[in-house]
Amino acid sequence: MARRKKKDTSHMFGMLAVLLVVAAVLCALSVEMIRLKEQDEDLARREAAVIRELEEEQEKNTDLEEQRIYVQTKQYIEELAKERWGLVKPGEIILTPEK
Repeated sequence: MARRKKKDTSHMFGMLAVLLVVAAVLCALSVEMIRLKEQDEDLARREAAVIRELEEEQEKNTDLEEQRIYVQTKQYIEELAKERWGLVKPGEIILTPEK
């Protein structure tokens, strides 16, 4: 009987050791899973910020392209000539309010 108790005890220690190893692996995996989830959320926030920045830059690009086209028009050149140099077309009169 003493021999049987020894076998039972060693068998229990073996099972306990396996159980501890499995528990340690599960803990390590849980910690890594939490770390990866936080990293994923951080990357998602960064991606959203980059997408917003890209959209803003695309809007600026569109505005600049419209401005580039506008400054090449006759209308822009006439407005610039009137505003900066006070030039007028023949027969045109500029009225300014009194100060």
